[in-house]
Formats: sequence, structure tokens, C-alpha cells
Amino acid sequence: MELSELRRMGAADLRIKERETREEIFRLRLKLRTNQLDNPATYRKARRELARILTLIREQAAGAPAAGKDGDAAAD
Repeated sequence: MELSELRRMGAADLRIKERETREEIFRLRLKLRTNQLDNPATYRKARRELARILTLIREQAAGAPAAGKDGDAAAD
């Protein structure tokens, strides 16, 4: 899922997505350990998506403005 799509979600929707992603990671980890996973990159992608979701949840909880909202994440 794209970051812009995640940013448009509310806190409750992000919590649901977090739960779904954690379940997906569990299933992928099981397949990875039993050598049934065809593409190990899907496991890494799921972990990164979970990290993005958790970051957005923390940003919303802190009331911080979303980083890179105008499309420029790191304006140095």
C-alpha cells in the first residue's frame, strides 16, 4: 500500500491495517522458515509496511504534522 493511501486513513483504520499486516507477517515468516515462500522479498515488504503504519500511528498520537505531506520529505 502506498504511503499516501496510509496517510489518508484514520487511526482506527490504521490499527486494523496494523493487525492485518502483523498476521500477514506471521504467515510469511512461517512459510519462510519452512522453505515454502517463493519470494522472500514479500516478507521484507510486509515488515516495512508495518513500520510505516506504526510510524503514522505514533505521529497521529503525538499530534505531530505528517512529515513530507507536501511531497518533500527531507527539505535540507
